[in-house]
Amino acid sequence: MKRFRQYRTNAAVRDKYADIHLNAQDFIYPYFVEEGEGNVTPIPTMPGINRYTPDTLLDDVKETLELGINKILLFGVIPTSEKDEQGSGAYSDHSLIVRTIKTLKEKYPALIIITDVCLCEYTNHGHCGLLHDHDVDNDTTLPLLAEMAYQHALAGADFVAPSAMMDGQVEAIRKKLNETPSLKTKILAYSAKYASAFYGPFRDAAESTPSFGDRKSYQMDFRTRNQGLEEIAADLEEGADWTMVKPAMPYLDIIARGKEQFPDIPMVSYQVSGEYAMLKAAAQAQFLDEPRVVYESLIAIKRAGADYIITYYAKEWLKKWNQ
Repeated sequence: MKRFRQYRTNAAVRDKYADIHLNAQDFIYPYFVEEGEGNVTPIPTMPGINRYTPDTLLDDVKETLELGINKILLFGVIPTSEKDEQGSGAYSDHSLIVRTIKTLKEKYPALIIITDVCLCEYTNHGHCGLLHDHDVDNDTTLPLLAEMAYQHALAGADFVAPSAMMDGQVEAIRKKLNETPSLKTKILAYSAKYASAFYGPFRDAAESTPSFGDRKSYQMDFRTRNQGLEEIAADLEEGADWTMVKPAMPYLDIIARGKEQFPDIPMVSYQVSGEYAMLKAAAQAQFLDEPRVVYESLIAIKRAGADYIITYYAKEWLKKWNQ
């Protein structure tokens, strides 16, 4: 009889045999940035998460760095009145995110800044690219995504993260970045991004809900087994440096298979807004022990193969529960 209980006798023994651990360097903390000054705007569907104006963001990032988190992901939120069909606010050389990058880099030059590259927060229809006959036109969207990424890189972004799920987006961005050899900006590809119901609170936070239809014609169908791996392979071939699976918990199998197939490529996974809101709601209703379920869920993501985890829980975990 093989005796396994000897590995679980007490906390010290369990800690000795545990081979998956979390630390601050594993986390990428996401931020929503809005226009204005002096504001911190709570997001009702994501308790504890806020939108920041560039000046208030500086203060919060200071705390993030003090906790040991040195990587952040930026999403821009602009007023409805400034949105248009082309999402022109996304790729301006004076866009909200461009200005925010410069502000952050001036004060925190060592901070690793990753920027979301997608048009959905900037279009008046809420879709991720240009429309043609009520459908997103893939190829005319690519130059705009490339220009958006390029402006972020010029401003000082360390990574650009294309999330629009347009075919060829990584290649288009890589070619544009290569036009300026001095740029060292890398590409974190949202390679396996599924058309998920877990994005609901994010669309509230980013004010990016589509005005019609859905995104199933360009985000991945979750009923597929191998397309995620094919998407990862294609993005790496096109020039991605890191890759991502999104959401996290419902797609642990894709994280594991992706890391097994591409072991030398950094794998990121995004514990998305719906995952966060679900755990928060259950904890507030006292259905679940929040610190324990958060810890278990984050360990599961890392155990599956994620090298880095984007999570809204990163700061709360490090401040309150990582003892």
